[in-house]
Amino acid sequence: MAPRKKKAQISVYLDPTTMGLLADYATRRDQPQSLIAEAAIASFLSPDAAEQREAVITKRLDQLDRRMARQERDLGIAVETLAVFVRFWLAITPALPESAAQAARAKAAERYEAFVATLGRRLAKGPRLMQEVAEEGGLSNRQKGPLAPEADT
Repeated sequence: MAPRKKKAQISVYLDPTTMGLLADYATRRDQPQSLIAEAAIASFLSPDAAEQREAVITKRLDQLDRRMARQERDLGIAVETLAVFVRFWLAITPALPESAAQAARAKAAERYEAFVATLGRRLAKGPRLMQEVAEEGGLSNRQKGPLAPEADT
């Protein structure tokens, strides 16, 4: 049986908050405070500690990169959807005769102001339309076709 090495003793001054955290952690783990402090110091001084931190940071950056790529993809889909809708709307909406155009422009300005106000309220309080559609089961309307009107029930 190999002789056991005696551990060296040091005095460490901790601020009350850190001491409280150490005491709480030791109590929860049912371990002596000195054992937890020793493990923490060993971890801090470990030569691979920097590599471990770098690995954690790299993993987090990779997650953020994937999220950003998904957001870019989703934004591209949204922009393309809007462009297709506008093109479709312009293709099927006939031009008004000049006699009705002035009244239509006034009504359009009024409706646009109402649209902007509604958009502002929805953005301020949520939920988003996509979330509402998904919750209401509106995704099943895809089976009917992208331009099919909803059936009355």
